[in-house]
Amino acid sequence: MTFGEQPAYLRVAGDLRKKIVDGSLPPHTRLPSQARIREEYGVSDTVALEARKVLMAEGLVEGRSGSGTYVRDQPEPRPISRSGYRPSFGATPFRQEQAEAGARGTWESRSEQIEADRAVADRLGIKAGERVMCTRYVYRDAGEVMMLSTSWEPLAVTGRTPVMLPEEGPLGGMGVAERMAAIDVVVDNVTEEVGARPGLAEELMALGGVPGHVVIVIKRTFYASDRAVETADIVVPADRYRIAYHLPVK
Repeated sequence: MTFGEQPAYLRVAGDLRKKIVDGSLPPHTRLPSQARIREEYGVSDTVALEARKVLMAEGLVEGRSGSGTYVRDQPEPRPISRSGYRPSFGATPFRQEQAEAGARGTWESRSEQIEADRAVADRLGIKAGERVMCTRYVYRDAGEVMMLSTSWEPLAVTGRTPVMLPEEGPLGGMGVAERMAAIDVVVDNVTEEVGARPGLAEELMALGGVPGHVVIVIKRTFYASDRAVETADIVVPADRYRIAYHLPVK
């Protein structure tokens, strides 16, 4: 293959993708059958099948059992704002963002004490096996799951205090900075590392995605000076949302 040439299956997928994007194949339209693709493009069954697999992996089409392959709806990505911890506001970032956007988001959570695995321990600067409070969140926008989050807080910091359970007690539901301030721990900086990867099966099941869909993952950690007091993984479907940062200029 010379420079610039594409394999046949990518050329076929590219042409079908163009038709989907420009509306020639609108949402809910059945994708041409494998036999039709083979005849129209003059390719083999293998090439036609691989082209369809590309479009499925990209989330442009979906298979329906016993019916065929159909073009999926492609929603316009909506922003999720990330604006720092803003301790004076009190509420968590999701609650702040919902209030600012006038949206009607809902969430549910579940907390349990577990032993930190090595990855979480490294992020918190503790030893693997130390006890942490793990809280799992499901966030919804108008009933649709929009975001998942799992947070870990070292019980060496919050254990046997009124803020040990993030969503219960007198400060339940407040932001990390305000909760920590109640036990004289001053949060003064936060880091966020943003990446993307294929969604895990359980994530995509919760988010309503299909195998192969990409998710945005934000790895966030709150610090009191150089001591990590909370770390979290925030998972967002990349085809429906984008991350927008609003950062103060200092």
